Amino acid sequence: MAVDPKGADLKRLLQEDPGGPVVMLNLLRFKPDGGRESYAKYAQALSETYLDKYGAEVIYAGRGSTALVAENGQAWDAVLMVRYPSRGAFSQMVADLDYQQFTHFRTEALEEAVLQATVPVDSL
Repeated sequence: MAVDPKGADLKRLLQEDPGGPVVMLNLLRFKPDGGRESYAKYAQALSETYLDKYGAEVIYAGRGSTALVAENGQAWDAVLMVRYPSRGAFSQMVADLDYQQFTHFRTEALEEAVLQATVPVDSL
């Protein structure tokens, strides 16, 4: 199961760009042995260098808790919402060769993930 965006994914992200900031929804399921610790290494490197460099900010981070509507195995270990000034900024960060030097911590940490761009709405 894929846990990292591929080139075609990033191309589609940019093609479907409505403009303006983007909040990326991250739903994370960690591997049982050391996944959370490996992700912590990734998150530390990300927050120390790359969020500021690309104008991003974590607007919410939480551990999964009681799943009220989910089948067995569908609960998530963590949820993150990260705001980027644009889809281009997110794509530039992912393409950054220095950033790519530590993304293996994220890949090694995750059993399953959802990474989804969101767009603001006035009302549901």
